Order: sequence, then C-alpha cells, then structure tokens
Amino acid sequence: EQTGTYGAELTRILQAQSLQVLEVDRPDVWTRARHGKSDPIDATAAAQAARTGRAVTIPKDTTGIIAAIARLHSVRRSAVKARAAALTQISAEAITTPAALRDRLGTTSRQIATTAARLRADLTRLDDPVQAAKHGLRHLARRIEALDEEIAELDRALDTLVAKAAPRLLARPGVGTAIAAQLLITAGQNIDRIGTDAKFARLAGIAPIPASSGQTHRMRLHRGGDRAANSAIHLVAIGRLRYHQPAIDYLARRTTQGLSKKDTIRAMKRLIARELFGALKADLQALDAI
Repeated sequence: EQTGTYGAELTRILQAQSLQVLEVDRPDVWTRARHGKSDPIDATAAAQAARTGRAVTIPKDTTGIIAAIARLHSVRRSAVKARAAALTQISAEAITTPAALRDRLGTTSRQIATTAARLRADLTRLDDPVQAAKHGLRHLARRIEALDEEIAELDRALDTLVAKAAPRLLARPGVGTAIAAQLLITAGQNIDRIGTDAKFARLAGIAPIPASSGQTHRMRLHRGGDRAANSAIHLVAIGRLRYHQPAIDYLARRTTQGLSKKDTIRAMKRLIARELFGALKADLQALDAI
C-alpha cells in the first residue's frame, strides 16, 4: 500500500522496532495481463519480489525535518495553484465586466486584483450587473490577498527549515528555498538509500536511456522519474544560463561543438544533478550526525 501513503504508519512502527522495511513496486504489465488484479494476487507478487531480491527500494525516513519540510511544501504548492487559479479567474471576470467598470480595473491580473480589493458594491442593487461584478471581483481579490499572506507565512517557515537542513545546497548558484525543499523531499532524509549521483539523476528523470538498435547508437530522453525534481533542476539550469558565467561558457562551447541548445541544457542538467547531489548528501549526512 506504499510506504509513503497508507502504509506510512506501519512503516514507522516497523522501523522503530529495528526491522528492515523494503518497498515493493507495483506488478509489471505482464503480471497484470497474465494473472489479473486482486489483493491476493498483489500480495503474492509482493512476496515473490521480496523473496527473489527484486524488492530493493528502501523507504524514505518520515520522522525527521525533511518530512516536516514535505508537509509545508505540499501545502504551499496547493496554495500557489489556488492563487494562480484565482488570478486567472479575476482576469476572465474583468474581461466580461461592463465597460464602465472594466476601464478602471487595469490590464494585468495583479492590477485588477489590487483595484478590485478597493471596490465597494451597493448590496441593495445586486440585481445590477455592475454592482454584482464589483461584489464578485472584490471577493476574488480578497481571496488572492489571503492566499498571498498564506504563501508568505509558509515561505518564512520553509526558509528556516531548509536553511537548517541544507545550507550547502542553498549556497549553490541558482538554488533557492523552493528548489532546495523539492530536492530534499525527493532524496529523503536517509540519503544513503541513493548510493550514487547516477541513481539520483535517474530518480529525477535526468539520466538518458540507451535507445540503440543495430548499428545505430543513440540515447533518448528519460520521461520517468520525479518530475518535480526534474523541474527544479531545470530551473537551476535556466537560471544559471542567465547570470552564471561557467554555465554561459559551457553553452557556448557545446554549441560550437554542434550540440543544440536543448541537448546542451539536458547535458547541463546531468552535471548539475551530480553537483547538487554532492551538496545534498553532505547536508543530510551532517544532519544525521547532530
């Protein structure tokens, strides 16, 4: 039932008793197609995976500071999504607002939200579309303000926790609190479960996959892995290309060698993954030593 969801508490209890816990991946497509899907079939497949040594995934430690960061980060992510939805909606509402009101609101979603927060509708005339629009826009603006405050409060909490957990990671160029938090969550507090930077790159969906056939030798993009971690490392790469001179020089050199910008960024992400994994491992090992 997954060690991070329904099986999380059982995992914590077993680990507290010094018992080894391994996570079994879901049955492969061949097993599902041949035997079907039921709890007994899944239990048998899990037991076979454990017996034959195919189950080698060590669960994340959910009893430390990284688990706390993960909870706050999840709440912040949902608040950011809700704010984006509210900003999109307030822009859409402004477009269909009567011209007498629309011209006062501004052009960007933020300008509209700022102006709409000061609107005052005549509650006795809500049957008038203009008054109803004022009332609705003001509520949307207040929702955006509340989400702004919520996100700022969560950011302050995450700043403190991430600075405590990963000072070396934060010191790397292009790595801020949000990116560091995501990489900490992806790796987990027990960093020894990821043995090498190659495994970390594969976990983040950055390591290329062989796709050779016959006399054709090539690599293809890995579309699996933790896409949130992949996105975080991609943002680091894009940020460095704007202001970090070594990254700018790397792009120029690889482009001269005939590599496209897209392929250069992919290669750069692999190098960044190696660099960040080293800082991440040092931070988490130091955290365990406290």
